Amino acid sequence: MKEYDIIIVGAGASGVFLSYELTKLNTKAKVLMIEKGTDLAHRICPINAGKTPTCIKCNPCSIMNGYGGAGTLSDGKYNITTQFGGDLHAFVGTETAMELMEYVDRVLCEMGGADAKLYSTGNSELKRIALQHNLHLLDAKVRHLGTDRNVKILERMYDYSKDKIDIEFQTRVAEVVKEEQGFLITTDKGETYRCKDLVLATGRSGSKWISEVCDKMGISMMRNRVDIGVRVELPAVIFKHITDEVYESKIVYKTDKYNDMVRTFCMNPYGVVVAENTNGIVTVNGHSYSDPSLHTENTNFALLVSNTFTEPFKDSNEYGESIARLSNMLGGGVLLQRFGDLVKGRRSSARRMEKCFTRPTLKATPGDLSLVIPKRQLDNIIEMVYALDQIAPGTANEDTLLYGVEVKFYNSKVQVDKNLETKIPGLYALGDGSGVTHSLSQASASGIHAARILAEKWG
Repeated sequence: MKEYDIIIVGAGASGVFLSYELTKLNTKAKVLMIEKGTDLAHRICPINAGKTPTCIKCNPCSIMNGYGGAGTLSDGKYNITTQFGGDLHAFVGTETAMELMEYVDRVLCEMGGADAKLYSTGNSELKRIALQHNLHLLDAKVRHLGTDRNVKILERMYDYSKDKIDIEFQTRVAEVVKEEQGFLITTDKGETYRCKDLVLATGRSGSKWISEVCDKMGISMMRNRVDIGVRVELPAVIFKHITDEVYESKIVYKTDKYNDMVRTFCMNPYGVVVAENTNGIVTVNGHSYSDPSLHTENTNFALLVSNTFTEPFKDSNEYGESIARLSNMLGGGVLLQRFGDLVKGRRSSARRMEKCFTRPTLKATPGDLSLVIPKRQLDNIIEMVYALDQIAPGTANEDTLLYGVEVKFYNSKVQVDKNLETKIPGLYALGDGSGVTHSLSQASASGIHAARILAEKWG
């Protein structure tokens, strides 16, 4: 059995920045990080490698797991704001949350991101135009690194901390036991470790595991939200006037029919649509690159409808998973439909897709999203498409592509204090795995915050 002062479960954004800051502060603590995925060199998706045309449900999924977490092979988009992306400010204060995110941005620039443009929606003419059509553009500064640059930055961060922080890859934590002076950790390889402080930084893919740990230890959690929608893909020229100015436009719309909130999410100019495997369920997402040679002719973004449930229903993630499973059952993975076919009440077939002017960047099964997505959410999405067409004419074209389903699983919010420590002394919950954050910036910032607290504790 090996003894450590601090064990970090998960090498996602919060875990990476936690290990970076502990290294920088030169803490005396002996630290171990355990990650169920692989190192950066081995994070290879069979689809991207050209070995298979569709998702084969690797376990664990290299898109979602491994060093850097789900953010590694994303488009590397860091939104510096408290208006969306989590509730870190509710725990540490708005001023501190912004300072932490600004610090994260400086680290990223020092590690190779300085050439990436910093966009801002502040004082944007787009905001005025959006308001004229009952659309609301949220304020944020956005640093877009691109998938390619993002990986290189993470390589430098790994090199920076690897001699100070021990890391076990391809290892799962099977059991956590609270002891009188700390915690006993058992892995799926039969290895055991002891530590005084335990940090849960598992990210969204570890949602079920972290819930099990909290339930076992009597830590309160709030389960009530999941976002369901589609990934929209259209010619980049349609949104060019928006993406050139602000890059990532978080636009919120309140529908007339149901008074529900719909928002754009994760906009990828000249990007690609990708499949993701979350707990064995294939959903859809989008990536984009900084290298112009890797650009496509399309832009993609999500349209998401927030679903918040009341008593007695508690498992919002299971609701989202059931819809995603239905999509997987009908399409063998991701479903694809032309917007024109959707509003006309007909499925998109292979024959209709052959005549489509918008060329899809992800191989998906043509089908009918109305057989998968509940009517209320689908009506909201259609209404949002027409609303966006007012500020980006062409959005509602017949050949606009809709991929489904896209589901954003929000981990049950773990009850933590201002130090992100649970009621169990020495047990911390960070990043998207804690439900406190929902973005790369805030997850990374939570890692910095916890590192400073732990470094002060251990000297």
